[in-house]
Amino acid sequence: MPYISEIYTSKPKEYKSDLEKIAFDTLEKLDIKYERIDTDELITMTDCLEADKKLNVDIVKTLFLANQQKTKFYLLLMSANKRFNTKNFSKSLNISRVSFASEEIMKTLLHTEIGCCSIFSILLESAKDVQLVIDSDVLKNEFYGCSDGTKTCYMKLKTDDIFNKLIPFSGHKFKIIEI
Repeated sequence: MPYISEIYTSKPKEYKSDLEKIAFDTLEKLDIKYERIDTDELITMTDCLEADKKLNVDIVKTLFLANQQKTKFYLLLMSANKRFNTKNFSKSLNISRVSFASEEIMKTLLHTEIGCCSIFSILLESAKDVQLVIDSDVLKNEFYGCSDGTKTCYMKLKTDDIFNKLIPFSGHKFKIIEI
């Protein structure tokens, strides 16, 4: 069983990445309340089940996708219990097939790596052209669970704060689809 800390309602004393600092500074600036836990590295959605239990929230599955030419990128937020289907996703957006973006592109645009893709990457200038796509079921939950862009910190925030404060602050538009 992985290490999971007590629940905190304040930012970490030290940051592990620039993205993590940007995330917590933005939450503070927008007066978004959260609960967070520190953990061992959690990479898979199965690993995240322990974080889910501790925070009493379902961690949202966040996927980073690219078109075949690697010229258009998509950050997909979806319910963790759903399976991703490339064909259905592409059809929903009326685009040709997509695949997972490479780790190199993920590091360049989202400043994160495989296993810790996060909504907070939309705060980065490098991600300004990434299309945000959201499974409609994510909007139905009172709370939104996610990583802070690292593999060792997970958070619980109000879904309304994500969609009414954080996303508008980022300047991103988003498309809601059924998965």
